[in-house]
Amino acid sequence: MFYEPKNGVPLPHNPLNAIVVPRPIGWISTLSPKGVPNLAPYSFFNIVAYHPPQVMFSATSNHRFGGLKDAVADAQNTGEFVVNLATWDLKEQMNASSVPAPHEIDEFVYSGLTKAESTLVKCPHVAESPIHLECRYMQSLDILSDDPKDANTVVFGEVIGVHIDDHVLVNGEIDFLKVRPIGRLGYLDFVEVNNTFSMPRPDWEAE
Repeated sequence: MFYEPKNGVPLPHNPLNAIVVPRPIGWISTLSPKGVPNLAPYSFFNIVAYHPPQVMFSATSNHRFGGLKDAVADAQNTGEFVVNLATWDLKEQMNASSVPAPHEIDEFVYSGLTKAESTLVKCPHVAESPIHLECRYMQSLDILSDDPKDANTVVFGEVIGVHIDDHVLVNGEIDFLKVRPIGRLGYLDFVEVNNTFSMPRPDWEAE
């Protein structure tokens, strides 16, 4: 089949996010200027540069309570955020934190998670998560949107601090089977990383 998205989707559910899979989950924690902790998962997330290390996450507007999503607004207003790794053991709490709650709600409390003090930023991180990236907000970019009142905002941040629990390190490398990270598929589906394989990268031999 073939279709042009601008003309609508000829299927019961939009297949686009079921095509670009699996997507890493940016479990973003922030602290509002009023001191309210926020936590929410974003599957439009990835690392985008090595030197210096930089990440991005993208969000639409807050349809239920208006304005920007808390993670976007907090990052812009305070200049920082934390990426917490979502794992198999934390899947229920991660999903609970996706609730479209009012701005004044602490999703750590709602999800039954423990707030831990970060090292270089003021916003807390998820104590139960084995890996965290402390980030300094860099910039936001409003990209194309069908509705000017419903922004598609991409947030970029520089990774300034990395926490890795020692128990997931084996011979100086992260053991993914110990971490058991989860990713986003399409619809209501997720995936667990429970097997891996390696391939050496080819090298071009100049004549």
